[in-house]
Amino acid sequence: MRQRPIPRRTPGNLPSDLSGFVGRGGELSELGRLLDASRLVTVTGAGGVGKTRLVLTAARAAADAAAGPVRPPDAGGPADPAQERYFDGVWLAELASVRDPALLELTLAEALGLTDHTTRPPRTVLAEHLAERRLLLVLDGFEQLVDETADLVRDLLRRSPGLRVLAAGRRPLTLDGELSWPLAPLDPEEALALLIERTSAADPSFALTEANRAVLAELCARLDGLPLALELAAGRLRTLSPEQVLSRLEDRFALLTGGSRGALPRHRALRTAIGWSHELCTAGERLLWARLSVFAGQFDLDAAEYVCAGPDLPVDSVLDLVGELLGQSLLVREETAAGVRYRMLESVRIYGAGWLESLGDARRLRRRHRDWYMGLATWCELDWFSPRQEEVAALVEAELPNLRLALECCLDEPEEIHLGQYLAGTLWFFWAGCGRLTEGRHWLDRTLEGDLGLAGPEYESSRLKALWVLGYVAALQGDSVASMSALYECRDGAARSENPLAGAYAVHRMGCLALISDDMTRAGELLGSALERYREAGELNSNVLMCQVELAMALAFQGDLAGALSLCREVRDICEERGERWTKAYALYVLAYAALDAGGTAEARRLLAECVAINHTFRDLVGLVLAVELLALVTVAEGHPAEAAVLQGAAEPLWDGVGMRLFGSGYFNAPRLMCQERAGELLGAERYASCARHGRTLPLDTLVERALRGPEPAPVPAGPLPRPRGTTERAERPMVHPGAKSRKPAGSPEGEPAG
Repeated sequence: MRQRPIPRRTPGNLPSDLSGFVGRGGELSELGRLLDASRLVTVTGAGGVGKTRLVLTAARAAADAAAGPVRPPDAGGPADPAQERYFDGVWLAELASVRDPALLELTLAEALGLTDHTTRPPRTVLAEHLAERRLLLVLDGFEQLVDETADLVRDLLRRSPGLRVLAAGRRPLTLDGELSWPLAPLDPEEALALLIERTSAADPSFALTEANRAVLAELCARLDGLPLALELAAGRLRTLSPEQVLSRLEDRFALLTGGSRGALPRHRALRTAIGWSHELCTAGERLLWARLSVFAGQFDLDAAEYVCAGPDLPVDSVLDLVGELLGQSLLVREETAAGVRYRMLESVRIYGAGWLESLGDARRLRRRHRDWYMGLATWCELDWFSPRQEEVAALVEAELPNLRLALECCLDEPEEIHLGQYLAGTLWFFWAGCGRLTEGRHWLDRTLEGDLGLAGPEYESSRLKALWVLGYVAALQGDSVASMSALYECRDGAARSENPLAGAYAVHRMGCLALISDDMTRAGELLGSALERYREAGELNSNVLMCQVELAMALAFQGDLAGALSLCREVRDICEERGERWTKAYALYVLAYAALDAGGTAEARRLLAECVAINHTFRDLVGLVLAVELLALVTVAEGHPAEAAVLQGAAEPLWDGVGMRLFGSGYFNAPRLMCQERAGELLGAERYASCARHGRTLPLDTLVERALRGPEPAPVPAGPLPRPRGTTERAERPMVHPGAKSRKPAGSPEGEPAG
């Protein structure tokens, strides 16, 4: 039988890839899957993010598959899907230079190689040509004519069942059946690979070394992994060192002006690439873009409406304009623990900031931004004492870059330093409750050091608040000198200004400092006095409840477990009623301490497991490390010395994130010493040290998971546990006796396993 002639395919008009494509393997696979699922796929993203390169690479892959060996029509068996789908090739239409709508259809016809001198409308020519063909049409750069392009594509897809369209632009075409896929910047590894590849191509002597890896990685991060910016930076690396390029990024739009001659004009400079997007925005979109540049990192719609709205930008227009900027890939929408938020790539933000400066409105917008975050911090402090505590923690975590910016704004205005003191003090719950002691100390020190007395006596309350919070944070860091200095200054200032509430906070934190300094008698007096002052002032919040827990600790360490239990049970009940969890964790710690003293290891473990979970949720390393160390003592009391040694070792690195290890306190140190001695005697010095070393290698999440899971049920049959030498008979039980503060295993330096 004579074989029929095989139809000849037209391959298309895709340009060859001269520089090679780096990374994006996952994105290419996903794009191929989307093209299998839909006849219209649009890749969206900001200028310079690599949309064009990605769609062209995907198009070349489709063209290569379509150009494979052709099966004869009567060969039998299934045909290759790509060959069938793109039988008539893959074609590219570059539309970026088209401004006149009347030229759109002609440009597309020209890209497809159509020549028609008749009077037929170009759209008719296109439709007739595509009606019986199976091909992939790639459209790039249609933003300036998005409505006209959408109308044309809709018509062609309806009349040409074999047509598929792959588009690249700042925004989708918004057509029925369209799959829109936002393209993110490169991840750190791919960004570094692209930078190295492009730099090496221009300068063969350039190579990645251990000496330059860190600065090149930072360069990639500062450029947001934006491929265009990375390629332009690679061009600069021919004449500048990585350090020089990095140092000049503050004026990145002036620096990154290179680019190959063959590149499209809008890709020859980062300023041009982003300016291309700016030119296509409406006046309202440009204004909002400029004003949104005052935000750092993420922001939400409420913040955008408050900060950016005005007589020239009505508040009810902001939502629609945000939607337009999202559609044009100038904003990125992100789902976070704090809800839906928006973000600008740094290069886009800097372009907008330059525009805002040119409008002469930057200072006013920065102040509005500061005012919004002052209000947000105030609301979060009030809402911390509520069931929304975890949400508040997530919100402040998400807003931290903006809160930092607001603090900087306060510091820039000497006469408004009191606002910085208020803001830094109001965030006490975040600094102390969410593992941010070091940063809190930084801002508190800066706002207090910058106080030149310009604010006036009417703002003294802000300064006093910053002082007691500084005293609190410094105490938790183990810096007793700085803590006491700040607290005495706060107490005296409160007396002069007749501010009893500030005085109560100062006395409270003095009691806290005495507690971790092992002065239990003074701690009990100060904490009891502070509670009385709080009651007189009608104050009830997490701080007040924490004062009650700290008083319970002082009583427990002095042997008054009944008094401690009474106080902590009351705190636990109030916390459960109010939905407060952070202070509750500390109350549970004391309750577990008492349960362990009574021999109730199962109850102690249950309480400590909840304590660990809460502290981990809020990233409170102080509470977490105390709970883990007490849990280690529970574990050895249960007959699992190896697991106890692992937990003990894992707790040690946590103190590095807090400050002075165990505050230097013998009372808080006692569980560790007792666990170390008992587990060491059961395991032997060598095995104990080995288990502790393993614990020190555990990531935090693994440690928490292990603590919550508990040891495997195979306790060591050890008989009566050894009693620490020199303790009273009460210490035969696992209770941590105050006398343990002077105990240290012979030959064992502070912080090291016994042996």
